Amino acid sequence: MSHIVTRVTTHSRKVCSLYKRSLRNLEAWYMYRYRAVLLRARFDENKDVKDMRVAQQLLDEGEKELFSLIHYQPRQFAYSPGGVAHGREVVPPDWVLDYWHPMEKAAYPEYFARREQRKKEYIEWWEKTYGKPAEPAH
Repeated sequence: MSHIVTRVTTHSRKVCSLYKRSLRNLEAWYMYRYRAVLLRARFDENKDVKDMRVAQQLLDEGEKELFSLIHYQPRQFAYSPGGVAHGREVVPPDWVLDYWHPMEKAAYPEYFARREQRKKEYIEWWEKTYGKPAEPAH
């Protein structure tokens, strides 16, 4: 999962993240471009702060402000988690190709020849690793 932080995050990365999340929040409100310019100006005012205590305090205040101004219905990208199309793409299983008509397979001869070879190799590997399947009793 790409949204889980597994490393130490630097202060500059946290500031960039706050800026990006603030811009994404502004997209849901009206007059986006005007507010985006004002937001950038606010970040630029404090870009040269050297004292880390002050910088951390500014970051915390920015996080609190973003939380208080968050849109009631935030914009979601369609294919992102929470979006309307997330998880809708159905990837057909591999065995579906076994049921293609021979005329359909004839359109891709190299692919299906390689596929048949790989299926044989996989069956050989399976039988070597796990043994042949037992014949069912009639």
